[in-house]
Amino acid sequence: MTIYLTELARDDFSFPSPYLALQEPNGLLAFGGDLHPNRILNGYQNGIFPWYGPGEPILWWSPSPRAVFDPKTFNAAKSVKKFQRKHAYTVSINHNTPHIIDMCAAVRTPEETWLNGEMRQAYKQLARQGHCHSVEVWHNQQIIGGLYGIQVGRLFCGESMFSLKPNASKIALWYFCHHFAAHRGELIDCQVMNPHLKSLGAKELSRDKFMDLLLSLKKQDVSKRCFEPQWLPCPAQTTTEE
Repeated sequence: MTIYLTELARDDFSFPSPYLALQEPNGLLAFGGDLHPNRILNGYQNGIFPWYGPGEPILWWSPSPRAVFDPKTFNAAKSVKKFQRKHAYTVSINHNTPHIIDMCAAVRTPEETWLNGEMRQAYKQLARQGHCHSVEVWHNQQIIGGLYGIQVGRLFCGESMFSLKPNASKIALWYFCHHFAAHRGELIDCQVMNPHLKSLGAKELSRDKFMDLLLSLKKQDVSKRCFEPQWLPCPAQTTTEE
């Protein structure tokens, strides 16, 4: 079967409509261009993200349905809460985003990860510009897990997570959901559903519903302190920041 895709130009950061994405493979929209931070950011602001494997051109995706978390209703499993009471991992935001990006790649084999050197550098530059943020989980003063993603107004586009110790990424997500909701965050995009995300409580939205929410949420902002470097309290202690 022949597949026709838009090839992106290096001097034009625009994208075709996400409604033109293929059904099979689900969400494939375009190829080419580059990983200039402005292009990546424009992609996220239009429901599009880069993902490609070794030996492939840069591929751009906008799948449907879309896997998401509602941070306002997210609730960690009882086993995770019990584990955290016993082990007392500490959790921070934006203490070491470059390290989190590198670790999300390092824990996977080259065949498993899309986070090649060029991708990592692009997200690190977005972090320096204030668009890419991380959550770090610590034990004995060492980072043992975390996640990172791109902020688009009151939407957070989760990109990747990792764990070096049991439940570390689950605790990162739990703490971040409560923190994000307390600072007026409305939705967490996790792209494509898989069994792990489903087990954590992710839901699916149609493209129409997701794009409607994106159009609204990207024009709004979270509270000013949301992504300042800080230590996060236990979710039960989180209060709303005006």
